[in-house]
Amino acid sequence: MAAAGARSLTSNLAKNLREIRLHLCQSSAASQGARNFVEQNYVALKKANPDLPILIRECSGVQARLWARYDFGKEKSVSVDDMSADQVATALEILAQSKH
Repeated sequence: MAAAGARSLTSNLAKNLREIRLHLCQSSAASQGARNFVEQNYVALKKANPDLPILIRECSGVQARLWARYDFGKEKSVSVDDMSADQVATALEILAQSKH
């Protein structure tokens, strides 16, 4: 599903979001799904949304968290700690479809 999830996301991201940030730990088990999501989906997401900032922030010991910024600086975030790559893709899809 990771590839299918990325494909379904590509058309929705740029029209609803102004920025995506993913905070994760480089080594913790809780951030493994977030790291896998980046490895499997970042290139496809960036190719499909070249003008959308997609930021990956690594910090030792940080809780894995996905942030979405919308128009007028409004933001939402969701914890992606202990999620699989597919679950992270689903969380991003939900944030992308949100009306903030």
